[in-house]
Amino acid sequence: MAEVLVAPRHRVERRAMGWWALRAAAVTVVVGGVLGVGYLLITPWRGVLGPVLLVALGVGLVHLVLAPPWRYAVHRWEVTGEAVYVRSGWFVREWRIAPISRVQTVDTVRGPVQQALGLATVTVTTASAAGPITLVGLDHRTADTVARELAEITQATPGDAT
Repeated sequence: MAEVLVAPRHRVERRAMGWWALRAAAVTVVVGGVLGVGYLLITPWRGVLGPVLLVALGVGLVHLVLAPPWRYAVHRWEVTGEAVYVRSGWFVREWRIAPISRVQTVDTVRGPVQQALGLATVTVTTASAAGPITLVGLDHRTADTVARELAEITQATPGDAT
């Protein structure tokens, strides 16, 4: 009988939807701006750039509206004394599980928009070819607590994280 993989316990912070929406809006504005300037300045290309601009703005708008709540519904995380668990993905769900004994470094990052929204990202680097595990969209106080607890747990865990 196959064992069912249970979703990690914690959701990302609800404010992460605002962060993701701002990022989607920024990309849409930049792409739309470049295409719009091209449309205005390169007259012979208007026949091509006009439809491309409309499609880009449409896709950007759909992404802006749908992506943040979808990501919020899917992204989950949990840290225990044994492992770090993260679930993410859009159409394909990615589960990452890193045993504590494999953790090498724990980093907390807060970009300007994250700071304004009180958010942070915790990156857990492991001895894995798959790369680090990221816990995105955490409340900044929660991220600080998680990083501190991970440091304490990994120091108390025997092994060399290789």
